[in-house]
Amino acid sequence: MIGRPDLRARVIESHPEAAFWRLNGEQAMSLPKKVKGRVNAPGMAERKALLARCGLPEAFVSASPPRGAAEDDFLDACAVLLVAERYARGEAVPFPDPPLEDAHGIPIAIWI
Repeated sequence: MIGRPDLRARVIESHPEAAFWRLNGEQAMSLPKKVKGRVNAPGMAERKALLARCGLPEAFVSASPPRGAAEDDFLDACAVLLVAERYARGEAVPFPDPPLEDAHGIPIAIWI
């Protein structure tokens, strides 16, 4: 980002839990995705349903994750994908708003 200032408006940062919060109407998910380090099936189902309501095909979010990816990591990536779509449409918002800048003038924000 230091050497490519032209990318500063195209490369953003997000966080899966913040993305799910925004996608869920700025409400925390009601069920955890993991319990004691293990995937929690009801929490995963809740996230899959939300991703489908937000426009991802149900068959896609219910498919087996790519080799090397855990199911929860795949759903996290799906949530961040939806944030990227919102960013491209001008609908995502930064936290903090307005974004801060580091010593190099690079914006610092989590987009949701």
